[in-house]
Amino acid sequence: MPISTGSQDCLTDLTQFGADPGLLHAYTYIPQSYSKNGPLVVVLHGSTQSAESYNRGAGWSELADQCGAALLYPEQRKTNNPISSFNWFKSGDSRRDAGEPLSIHHMIERVISEHAIDPARVFITGMSSGGAMTSVMLATYPEVFAGGAIIAGLPYRSADNLMQAAIRMKGYGGPSDHKLDALVREASTFEGPWPTISVWHGGSDSTVATANADSIVRQWQQIHQVEGPPTRIETVEGVPRQVWCNDKGREVIEEYIIEGMGHGTPIMAGGDDGLGEEDKYMLEVGISSTRQIARFWGLVA
Repeated sequence: MPISTGSQDCLTDLTQFGADPGLLHAYTYIPQSYSKNGPLVVVLHGSTQSAESYNRGAGWSELADQCGAALLYPEQRKTNNPISSFNWFKSGDSRRDAGEPLSIHHMIERVISEHAIDPARVFITGMSSGGAMTSVMLATYPEVFAGGAIIAGLPYRSADNLMQAAIRMKGYGGPSDHKLDALVREASTFEGPWPTISVWHGGSDSTVATANADSIVRQWQQIHQVEGPPTRIETVEGVPRQVWCNDKGREVIEEYIIEGMGHGTPIMAGGDDGLGEEDKYMLEVGISSTRQIARFWGLVA
């Protein structure tokens, strides 16, 4: 049954995508501009949000109309988590071939098969608990993704229970840099090439401390062998962008820390490049993370 989210978009139920051990919902958006062998973007909402509200706020379906990308929206059930958070910190939901990650993997396989997706152009993004679950998916199924974007999220396996999660969200403790690297490498048998990583965070985020963004970068620096300071720092829409390039000159990690921004997804709703709608946790700051992430992935010029 379609879900109306305004004149620009319409999400459709995805059913029968495997055993669904994580007991998740799923929705898709396949724009009229999509053609065979097109890309797929998996979008994970944050706590207290739904697939519908995140799509409306971030504007992914508007962008999909422009670039011809298919969208997949996994959605948490309140029976799994009372505030609709993905359970990124639970042992059974942070491992390969189990729980919520396996459900999401099965959804992806279904959409790839049904819509003839280019398997080399599958991407994933999420905010808050969806950002932390994006970290989980990139670590546990790295062979599936060409790139990932983590917004206001946390590193993979930075917490293993709810109490640890609350502490890590405030920026305290956490695995060492050496352990962060090992956690990703031990999550699968994959040996690369690894997905590219885009990291976004509010400089005044009091829900998930900005230190988590830097930890995500350090976790993937070692994986991509780009340790040390960024290759360059530039400004995009008035926001500093740090970039790490590999020895072939390819951009493999980017990081945006937006000064003065709280907890949420950065949007720019107005103007020719505007996308989405301002709402709780959808923050108007003059830069569209959706559009810039899509540029990093090569989905738009």
